[in-house]
Amino acid sequence: MGQIYDISTFSMLDYPGKMACIVWLAGCNLRCTYCHNPDIVLKRGSLDEAEFYAFLEKRKGKLTAVVFSGGEATFCEALPEYVRTAKDLGFKVKIDTNGSNPAVLKDLIGRGLVDMVALDYKAPPELAGKICGTDRFVAAFYESLDFLIAQNNAGKIDLEIRTTAVPEFLSEENLSWIIGDLGARGYKGIYYIQHMFSSGEKTLGNVPEPKTAIDRSKLAQPQGFALGFRNFPGDAA
Repeated sequence: MGQIYDISTFSMLDYPGKMACIVWLAGCNLRCTYCHNPDIVLKRGSLDEAEFYAFLEKRKGKLTAVVFSGGEATFCEALPEYVRTAKDLGFKVKIDTNGSNPAVLKDLIGRGLVDMVALDYKAPPELAGKICGTDRFVAAFYESLDFLIAQNNAGKIDLEIRTTAVPEFLSEENLSWIIGDLGARGYKGIYYIQHMFSSGEKTLGNVPEPKTAIDRSKLAQPQGFALGFRNFPGDAA
């Protein structure tokens, strides 16, 4: 049995402008307390490769993209094979990642197998251990971040950077630090700040629903890129 936990057969949200499916790959090297996919992080895959390939064959001409998410997709040993198969069938490929495996990202992008990456910028370095259960991934994350920004600025991939903002863990000052860091590194795109998706037992750390939301008026103004917001209370769906 492989590392494929499940497949979401259709999404118009996860790859902007594309009709996509989402391939959820089991397992992750982090234990983010607000994670809304605890089963995917902690359990093994239930679908085998043959089922996945048969699904893609049936979706040719109906879907235009495949999103590989998790968990942490880049630690799936079969990811290069999965990605190559999707590309050979004519699909665009997007990878959702925490950036802790830069070697895989460099390999896949270097071979022209990835069209878009969504990178989770978890926190400033000093808060990574508290939020993610470890800070050992931080150096690798920044290696990935600089590489992906360079690839995006060169027009080789599309890049989205995002942070899940739980007020109890990240303040407006923390988020402003990230905004400044992205500007200093030359990011050009949209930086999305996301209110947490799930709460309570639906999260890895049983995190309760926040009583407040990030005050957007207190955030630093980005230089060279734009801010976007998702899932904030009161925003239109």
